[in-house]
Amino acid sequence: MTPCPVALRLSVLASLLALGGPAGRAAGHLTPAGSAAAFDSTRASGRDAATTRGKRGARGDEYLADVLRQRDYVVERWADRKGKPIRVWISHPSSRVSDWNAAFPSAVRSAFGEWEDDRLPVRFTFVKDSAAAEVRVRWVSRFNTDESGRTVWWSNQRSMITRAEVTLSTHASDGGAQDPTSLRAVALHEVGHLLGLDHCADATNVMAPWVQVASLSRADRETVRRLYAMPLGRVR
Repeated sequence: MTPCPVALRLSVLASLLALGGPAGRAAGHLTPAGSAAAFDSTRASGRDAATTRGKRGARGDEYLADVLRQRDYVVERWADRKGKPIRVWISHPSSRVSDWNAAFPSAVRSAFGEWEDDRLPVRFTFVKDSAAAEVRVRWVSRFNTDESGRTVWWSNQRSMITRAEVTLSTHASDGGAQDPTSLRAVALHEVGHLLGLDHCADATNVMAPWVQVASLSRADRETVRRLYAMPLGRVR
């Protein structure tokens, strides 16, 4: 079972001073993986997933209402990027990262690829130069908190996400080493956060606070499609 983190919102000043980001809104997401953590990879956003842990909502075809409620009814997402893919850079691990598996980078690329959809106006491409990337994926052995993944993204005054940082741990929140399959599940959840999704209560979806599935559900796909069909900014 893989837990995931919550959505963390940072003020413009905090993002400028602490994170060195451009002016605009910042949202941080954290994601834990493993069997013992309390928060979800959306801790890849900054909200406490403990409030939804263990709860299952009724299964449905989508959960956009849940996402909007957690986002204070503000639509924040990337601009339509079908013709100009979002540039993603996956780092090489430092010597301090333990239990590294050479299959991890391909697992992450596969997770990004699963979110691509003919009805979604977003595509990804992988670059070798971090300076050219809009999304950077980095590695740690473990977090000091109960999580196995973390995502922070920044949006501008138009509520458009402009860049993101994803950090993945080679260990689950219970301390055990990740394998490529479990790592991919955490990455799948984190990519959902960087696209603009938040948690849902149904554990059959990858965006549940505790990740218990290894692929996207119909509801995951339909929710992100509906999100990208909405105009940016506050819902009126």
